[in-house]
Amino acid sequence: MIEISSNFDGGNIIVKQAEWPNDLRLAIRRDNNSHFYQWFYFRLTGAQKTNTRLVIEGVNESAYPEGWENYRAVASYDRQTWFRVPTEYDGTSLIISHRPEADVVWYAYFAPYSMERHADLIAHANSHPETRVRSLGHSIDGQDIDLVEIGNASEGARKVWIIARQHPGETMAEWWMEGCLDRLLDGDDPVTRTLLEKARFYIVPNMNPDGSRRGHLRTNAAGVNLNRAWSDPSEETSPEVFWVRKAMHRIGVDFHLDVHGDEALPYNFIAGFEGVPSVTEAQLALLERYKTALRAASPDFQTEHGYPVDAPGSSDLRKCTDYVAETFGCLAMTLEMPFKDNANAPDPVHGWSPQRCRHLARACLDALHTVIDDLR
Repeated sequence: MIEISSNFDGGNIIVKQAEWPNDLRLAIRRDNNSHFYQWFYFRLTGAQKTNTRLVIEGVNESAYPEGWENYRAVASYDRQTWFRVPTEYDGTSLIISHRPEADVVWYAYFAPYSMERHADLIAHANSHPETRVRSLGHSIDGQDIDLVEIGNASEGARKVWIIARQHPGETMAEWWMEGCLDRLLDGDDPVTRTLLEKARFYIVPNMNPDGSRRGHLRTNAAGVNLNRAWSDPSEETSPEVFWVRKAMHRIGVDFHLDVHGDEALPYNFIAGFEGVPSVTEAQLALLERYKTALRAASPDFQTEHGYPVDAPGSSDLRKCTDYVAETFGCLAMTLEMPFKDNANAPDPVHGWSPQRCRHLARACLDALHTVIDDLR
């Protein structure tokens, strides 16, 4: 008997009809108290060695319908290795065609990153003698907002803030965090040693634990898009931003990176802060130096494709990068990674993958190494 389920950490699907094997009609559940939907993650049982057609209906009205063009879903038998499967977008529905090789197979929009894995990541960081791990506060659902600190704690050290997963469905951001923390915790790495001598790192691996557990695409438990809450966060409806921003103001910021994923563009790129009112030539010069260094460090990064640059004075200070750049006068950036694949270096089996996210994180630290001495 065939069965489709999503009642697990990060799961999201609605079963509309399940007549095995070729009339499996599904839909994606919207974020709570929100119109956003695009993230899916579900388990199919009982279709081993059977050509199966899964139709996810209504995706043309999802948050980013352009994200379905040339997109392929990911699948896994063990939730460790994720591979791409044949997927078609017909203008209204997403059609996944697959012949599972095992009794149980999981399908998702991108390789999931569960809150249980997040707990393991925090425990791994906590086991390192040089780190400090603490909770800045609690989410609406009562989960910890974890902060990992490592590096030089003296007053003159640069203050480096890296946050990820404001949008919970952008799971590649926390896979990136694994690579970042793994390298920072490697005491034999000469780049790491230099960075930790010169800077104190403040790392928030998951800004949106509630949305992550609930299987949301873009919002927290209250339906708030956290990346539109930075100018005036609420302890009641956006506590994740409220507590992180409060810590930033107490500690200070000299460098900031906000890690995301983009549904439509099949590239890795950086969005800057060019439109903030007080932007300086020094900030812009550092931004260009960082991007140039990252392009040299990783063939997976490019600067040709990305978002349009904001006109002077047109920035949205509700957004994290713009708010931080304007408030602290520092180098602040948003890193975007694809849900699809890197069109400049495609991988036909895995597409853009957790492993490549982790490698890009290491390259981002190489790029930081080139500008660290010039951070104010």
